Amino acid sequence: MVYIYSPCLSINENGHLTISGCDTTALAKQYGTPIYVISEEEVRRICRSYTESFQKYYNGNGRPIYASKAFNCKEMCRVVTSEGLDVEVVSGGELYTALQAGVSGGRIHFQGNNKSSKELELAIDNDVGDIVVDNFSELEKLNKIAGEKGAIANISLRVKPGIDAHTHEFIRTGQVDSKFGLDLESGEAFSAAKRALRMDNVKLIGLHCHIGSQVMEKEPFVHAAEVMLGLHHRIYKELEVELEQLNLGGGFGIHYLETDDFIPYHEYMQEVSAKISNLCVVR
Repeated sequence: MVYIYSPCLSINENGHLTISGCDTTALAKQYGTPIYVISEEEVRRICRSYTESFQKYYNGNGRPIYASKAFNCKEMCRVVTSEGLDVEVVSGGELYTALQAGVSGGRIHFQGNNKSSKELELAIDNDVGDIVVDNFSELEKLNKIAGEKGAIANISLRVKPGIDAHTHEFIRTGQVDSKFGLDLESGEAFSAAKRALRMDNVKLIGLHCHIGSQVMEKEPFVHAAEVMLGLHHRIYKELEVELEQLNLGGGFGIHYLETDDFIPYHEYMQEVSAKISNLCVVR
């Protein structure tokens, strides 16, 4: 049985599913099917739970990011950015949608392990604030395109931290054999940082990782923070560069099944922030 929990869902006196008080049967009769109904009230509530966690555990030093692959349309982009979130995109289409919604380039993070030249050009032309580089060939291509445009592109490096999140193998992305990102264990990620710092048309501003989706444990995220801060510190010590950003990804588990052991988001944030604070004090 599929089990979905949300405070905006209820069953009314007619036995109909309602979303934030709207009768979905009535909506289907009015607009036809299929119909997609999203509660703006619920979206804003969730956004605020993220921003409040950053305020509480990071003293406001940071910003949550909405992964637009979850649901990409102009209104969603407008809602989440009005609540203080940045927007992550993974294609030229998603990037175009965010820009058309009025999201400034500086608040967009462009992911993806196979970005085309046209997509990178669109990102550079619109001053995207963080192009997340996934591999060496993309790094070289981006530097070349930015050079031809007389621009300097802000980049982060996507790193495979070698962490096996305890989830289904199809949605694990942080392990060594993942197709996403630069390997940490072999030294590939550090080599990419060195190469980027020698380039004229990219500026390395941060590191990024994503260990998987539907992760129902806090420990993998805490471990990821420790591993990624280690690379962050090595770049600072050996390459004498203090990076501006550390993006530890998402993938927090939600209720899909009644048996899922749901953990409130703020509990992830509390333990990860404590690990980061302790490590930064030591180093």
